[in-house]
This record gives sequence, C-alpha cells and structure tokens, in this order.
Amino acid sequence: MKIAPVMRALEDANSVHQLLIHTGQHYDASLSDDFFHDLELPSADVNLGIGSGSHSEQTGRIMMALEPVLERVEPDWVFTVGDVNSTLSAALVAAKLRIPVAHVEAGLRSRDRSMPEEINRVLTDQIGEALFTTEPSANDNLRNEGIEPKRIHYVGNVMIDCLDRYRAVAAELDAHEALGVEAGEFVLVTLHRPNNVDDPARLSAILGALGQLASFYPVVFPMHPRTARNVKRFGLERGLAPLCVLGPAGYLDFLCLMDHAGLVISDSGGIQEETTVLGVPCITLRPNTERPITISEGTNRLFNGDPDELSDVALEAIKSERRPHRPHLWDGHAAERIAEITTTQLARQRPGYVTAREAIDQLHVRTASGA
Repeated sequence: MKIAPVMRALEDANSVHQLLIHTGQHYDASLSDDFFHDLELPSADVNLGIGSGSHSEQTGRIMMALEPVLERVEPDWVFTVGDVNSTLSAALVAAKLRIPVAHVEAGLRSRDRSMPEEINRVLTDQIGEALFTTEPSANDNLRNEGIEPKRIHYVGNVMIDCLDRYRAVAAELDAHEALGVEAGEFVLVTLHRPNNVDDPARLSAILGALGQLASFYPVVFPMHPRTARNVKRFGLERGLAPLCVLGPAGYLDFLCLMDHAGLVISDSGGIQEETTVLGVPCITLRPNTERPITISEGTNRLFNGDPDELSDVALEAIKSERRPHRPHLWDGHAAERIAEITTTQLARQRPGYVTAREAIDQLHVRTASGA
C-alpha cells in the first residue's frame, strides 16, 4: 500500500529503473499475493522468501539475503517503507554498503519502546538520507532527535494516495452486501498486535467484548493469521461464534468494508489514517498511537481499558457523526512529491539527468504538439 504509489510516481520520471524486492516477511498469500494484484504492483523482481521467525531471526535473515542483491545491483537509492523488520533490515544493509536510504512514512513515534515497530522506526530514521513524513508531529520528532532539516521532507501520506485511487473501485465490490450487513450498521474489527493477541486472557476478554457488541450490531472480523493461530492454540474458538469471521481480506475488499462500516475497532496503524479520511469512527485498541493527527483531527480514539467496557464505548462511538477530514497534504499526491524530490537529488548527482517534474513537463509539451 505504501510502495505502490511511489513506484507509479517514479514510472513517470525519465530514466528511472526500479527493482522491487519482496523480503517474504509477509508470506501468507492473502497478505501478499492478493495485495500485489489489488494494487497493480508488478511481480517482485526478487523474492527473498524469508518467512516467519523471531524478530532477530527475520532481521538477520533479511540482511544476509539482501546484501548480495544490493551489491550486484548497486542502486542509487534504496526505498524502505513503514516500520516492520524488513524496513530496518533494508536500511541497515544499504547504509553499510554506502547506498542512500529513503524512508517513506518517517518520523512517526509512539514513545513505546516495547513495540518492535518503534525500534524499527527510530533506527531507520537515523540511517535515512531522505525522510518522507506524513504529518507535522513527525517533523518535530525528527528535529528533536537531531536529524538535519535537509533530510526531512513533509510530503503527505501515500496510504491516502492508495485510498483515493481505489475507493471507487472498491465500492463496486459491495463486500458488505455479500455478507448480508447494511452500510453503517456493522462493526469492522482487525486484531494482530502481540499485546492483544498473544496473551490468552487478553484475547479471550476482547473476544468476549466483541461478542457482547454483536448482540447489537453485526461484527465483521477478517482474522489475521497470527490471531487465528492463537485462537486455536488457546482454545478460544467458542468466542468467535457470535462474530462474522472471515479470512484475511484483500486490500479492495477491506477498503469496501471499512468505507461502509459504522465503526472500526482495530490495533493497526494505517487504519487510523484511512478512517480519518473516510470519516468512519475508529477505536484503536492500544494505549498510544504514533499517528496523533488521527486523534486531534480525525475520528480515532484510543482504548486500553478493561475489555468489559469496550462494548459500551463502541456503542457510543458508532452513533457519532461521520466526519471525513483530510490533514494537510493528505491529498492523494504524496508519491508525486516523493518522486520529484528523489529525482531532483539524482539530477544533482548526475549532470543531465531529467527530474520527474521536467519529464512530466516534456510529456505535456509532446502531447500538446501531437507527438
């Protein structure tokens, strides 16, 4: 979702060749192959096939597999996105090979070092030469951490680029109608973070709260593979009975469900941003968020209380007014700004190089002349 708009924008830049490397960290077909199809991404040029493992195992295996690829290709830039183990692994390998690193979605901070994602974010931003941020707080975070201003670029949110491109297409799928639920009258749930799904007591309590909520509104639950494994491992299958449980949803199906939900309950980061633009009330099952703009300007609210209270909070939230809002630069053109900044820097490195803006201007001239 984050790299697809960037790759499309760079396609418009003259003389840019892109190599797409899939680490295989997200290896389930429903979380990988379907997304490539939905987002019109080309097949990966290289698939490292890393698979599952502990955080250290994944990070180490990715680095070992990626290094010979980058040594062979010798790219001018390595783009790494988000905050997963692949993000940091790519940045570390590139930096040690003296290849400039661009980090898409830089500067986000939860201030919670118990989250592996927070460690990945902080370290990647220390390494990155070009840090592309989504909101003003991210710029402040980077400056407070001693990052030089010239490395910080406030470009907007590529997740919203994706949402704008595919919202109408997703709406035509009528995924909610296929489930027999009415628009605005169901709750959409996603759970995958260790704090919520790796503790049997916590997971059982959340499922119980969702079951209570299901007596008022249908609860649609596309279940993450990690969550599904833990439900089975902890013997919590009975807690799923009141819910409409699905397998992991592809991007388009999920966007359709999210756009038509009356409420979203999640522990995801990106969903906080998407529901802000869609205006759908969102409850984030976490004590903190690295995306504070979704609370100050959006529809997001944090919940880390007793799961027994979740149903009451959800019933109040679903009745709240739908308030779509777009923070500054969440306009669907973030990737274009990234491409312009990147190619401008390449032009400085290579005399005669044509920037993205120059390439687009030349295209317009050729089109106007009938060429």
